Amino acid sequence: MINLAPPAETAVLVGLISSQQDEATAREYIDELEFLADTAGAVVVKKFFQRLDVANPRTFVGEGKLLEIAEFIKENEITLVIFDDELTPSQLKNIEKKTNCKVLDRTNLILDIFAKRARTSHAKTQVELAQYQYLLPRLVGMWTHLERQRGGIGLRGPGETEIETDRRVIRDRIARLKEQLKKIDTQMATQRKNRGQMVRVCLVGYTNVGKSTLMNLLSKSDVFAENKLFATLDTTVRKVVVGNLPFLLSDTVGFIRKLPHHLVESFKSTLDEVREADILLHVVDISHPSYEDQLAVVNQTLKELGAANKLTYVVFNKIDAYMPDNPLCVEELNNSYIASVNAPCIFISAKNKTNIENLRKTLYDKVKEIHITRYPYDNFLYPDGEFV
Repeated sequence: MINLAPPAETAVLVGLISSQQDEATAREYIDELEFLADTAGAVVVKKFFQRLDVANPRTFVGEGKLLEIAEFIKENEITLVIFDDELTPSQLKNIEKKTNCKVLDRTNLILDIFAKRARTSHAKTQVELAQYQYLLPRLVGMWTHLERQRGGIGLRGPGETEIETDRRVIRDRIARLKEQLKKIDTQMATQRKNRGQMVRVCLVGYTNVGKSTLMNLLSKSDVFAENKLFATLDTTVRKVVVGNLPFLLSDTVGFIRKLPHHLVESFKSTLDEVREADILLHVVDISHPSYEDQLAVVNQTLKELGAANKLTYVVFNKIDAYMPDNPLCVEELNNSYIASVNAPCIFISAKNKTNIENLRKTLYDKVKEIHITRYPYDNFLYPDGEFV
């Protein structure tokens, strides 16, 4: 059988060791960037680092390092070079000239992954808006030949260049997308109101920590889940019954370090589920070497969304992979320093279904407490107050 799939793009990654980012942090970020590249379908061949107090305003890295990267790209027929930080339009233009290669930064790479993952019209519109907002200041030097959605006699100014026309086309498109999102947001807000006063529980967390797997486990549904970054873009809402008590459980897009501002802005409406939730389950991959940093990134994002003061349980997932040479049982973890500084928290393995019943019981008790305040006459459903 003939394989007609195009060959995977080969890529090199570039990171900076600076006064704001030590070597260990820079290498960690580049490892995450490699995972992003893999999710996008690229094969990483080499990683480059340079020590600089601040990024070079013209070429991000120094001239000598850029020459070294360019030579490696030429010798190994590399098709893509990805920088770990967002590049300015002039940096992008200068690097492309020196390397004669396609150049992306972390923001552009994440936007590309989001574009691939978007399934619903809402997600597609949000991603397209973020892409145009990213593209607008970077038109100079890019081979941008956009479809002319406006123009003709009387509309094109005297001596208007192609790039000015492209800018006008993009600004018009951004305005239309914003209007489109307003309509979709209104529809979604109506849908949320139609769900009545049911207690809402929302899963939040860093990308690829197991939120969708936990969603499937609690709701007995089949939400798409895989070991890739941003497997979930669209917010999924399921009605869950624990014991005899119903509530709504939602799974949201994962957060990540250096998340592009355009995406945060575009996806704010999707994250309304977080703002309107009664309970947040902050899922953390405890087996990740930088889980504390990931936890902090999510907490900061929740703060920016105005959801930092919500009732939140930290759910430490993947305990089966935590300290494999010296595994700790749930009871030992409950008495650990991790538990003391992250209370209230629960330790589970969604994959192995470890301690899931304790999570269900915790959810039942808290949902019941909120439910009784909204439906005081429902007490006959659970007169003994026990988890069924």
